[in-house]
Amino acid sequence: MPFFQVSSEFSCTDKVINCTVATVGDVGISLTAFWTVAIMSKSRQWFRQLNWWQLSSFILVGVAITIIFEALATGVLDRWEYADVMPTLPFLGTGLLPLLQWILIPPIIIWFVQRQLFNVRYKDSRQS
Repeated sequence: MPFFQVSSEFSCTDKVINCTVATVGDVGISLTAFWTVAIMSKSRQWFRQLNWWQLSSFILVGVAITIIFEALATGVLDRWEYADVMPTLPFLGTGLLPLLQWILIPPIIIWFVQRQLFNVRYKDSRQS
């Protein structure tokens, strides 16, 4: 939160609602990125045999949507502003931290999902 500024007119409840909406939006971005790659791969199980273009597409969809949403939120929708400490990209003005989120988190999501699925499969085969 120190990298963002919200209107001083916002109550504490308004701030919590704003953060909650942003979190739900992040989930929506993740799902959109997932389904985009699933459609391109013609499989919902694309993450099991991951290749570079799938991971790149997963990341790029998140980055593209983030750039658009951040521009809207800090522009016409006036939902928040970046604090002075937020580094921004030249020309686009998009905050660096929201972009880094969509560069770092997708590989972690894939790793976590694969880890959970492979552990379940390993445990199932040991119990048989």
